[in-house]
Amino acid sequence: MTTAVSVGSAPGGLPLLGHLLPLMRDPLRFLTSLPAHGDLVYIRIGPLKALAVCDPGLTRQVLVDDRTFDKGGPQIEQAREALGNGLPLCPHAEHRRQRRLVQPAFRAARLPAYARVMTRVTAAVTGSWHDGQTFDVYVEMQRIAAQSFVATVFADTLSASALAEMLEDFGVITEGIFRRMITPPWLNGLPTPGNRRYHQARSRLRETMARVIADRRSGGTGDDDLLSVFLDSPASAEGDRDQGLSDAEIIDQLMDFFFAGIETTAAVLAWSLHLLTRHPRIEERLHAEVDSVLAGAAATFDDVPRLEYTRRVINETLRLYPPGWLISRTTTADTRLGGHFLRAGTAIIYSPYLLHHRADQYDDPERFDPERWSSPQRLNPSDGSFIPFGGGARKCIGDQFGITEAVIILATVAAQWRLEPLPGSRVRPSLALTLSPQRLHMRVTPRTRV
Repeated sequence: MTTAVSVGSAPGGLPLLGHLLPLMRDPLRFLTSLPAHGDLVYIRIGPLKALAVCDPGLTRQVLVDDRTFDKGGPQIEQAREALGNGLPLCPHAEHRRQRRLVQPAFRAARLPAYARVMTRVTAAVTGSWHDGQTFDVYVEMQRIAAQSFVATVFADTLSASALAEMLEDFGVITEGIFRRMITPPWLNGLPTPGNRRYHQARSRLRETMARVIADRRSGGTGDDDLLSVFLDSPASAEGDRDQGLSDAEIIDQLMDFFFAGIETTAAVLAWSLHLLTRHPRIEERLHAEVDSVLAGAAATFDDVPRLEYTRRVINETLRLYPPGWLISRTTTADTRLGGHFLRAGTAIIYSPYLLHHRADQYDDPERFDPERWSSPQRLNPSDGSFIPFGGGARKCIGDQFGITEAVIILATVAAQWRLEPLPGSRVRPSLALTLSPQRLHMRVTPRTRV
């Protein structure tokens, strides 16, 4: 008979608020403090009690057994409300069917075509910069990632004004998800200005996507984009759930992949550029590689395998600042985790950020060191210590799409421009669904290649 393991609560909880204040004040410090109190630790966010999983092995158990530890909890519920029930967010019962229908859009054979779009957009945006220009790097990386992703999804069927409106609405939605996750439900139901903006943006964005789908069905162009793969799924027009994707389901997929394809890529690139400015020797080595491989041109799909150090910089950034920094699940049946009995309906949270910063997993974990990834075995550890894209059957379907895009964009920027932080600038992580930098203002100057 297995002995039940007693699980304690994180210190510092307050009546009514629980651990909301340390989560709001410094969520990353709060998360990395949890392993000192055990592999499993209870925390409270307002009235919600959740079990934080702090151990890599136990986290892997949660990821692999996605039937028992299903997508759910406050984060997933708010994300579903905003983005729909697409592949990244759907419950286990719907996942296999959706993945089978979405998988053709992310086959390796399609990556070269997607990469050509990434190269074209990146070259156009970075080519519009001028010497001495200053901008918020995260916002500028959003611009590149957004234009690349929209062109990949919709080909060139969207006007500039429609694209601008979609991206503005999407920004309102993503800002609102995390705020609504940590806000009492009764407040989310009030007609506050923030809630109204959120609902209006959500409705308008879905209506825009519905119009694009209707236009495509009536004979619009775009035969080689991601949307065409969804539309070509068997019986999608009729909405036969046993065969293809209905229009409503396609909109859900697009909403989910909008978030994954824009916010996460922009965050990784912005953090990479920030880290490079703070580590000149690493920046010099990156410049040496891109000068050798690209010779000043924009990176292409064929260049990606030779941009080995660029890939290491991306991997190390994903370790230090994983975009999906806090993720929730829920138990669908009574179960055990680490010897602790859990009732069905127990809220679970795990944090890639927490695991990636454990000193027993990484030497000097706060140090930015791309050389950690010089060994191919390090890229796919089986112990759950590196999970920027999740794991198990629910591992991100677009991981290779995202890595390819990040390498192409970072290499192109590094080959042509040098970014320098503005004097007195102080960068802090933003408290949102994605771990992104706030106020990352930099000045760009053209590089003189050796």
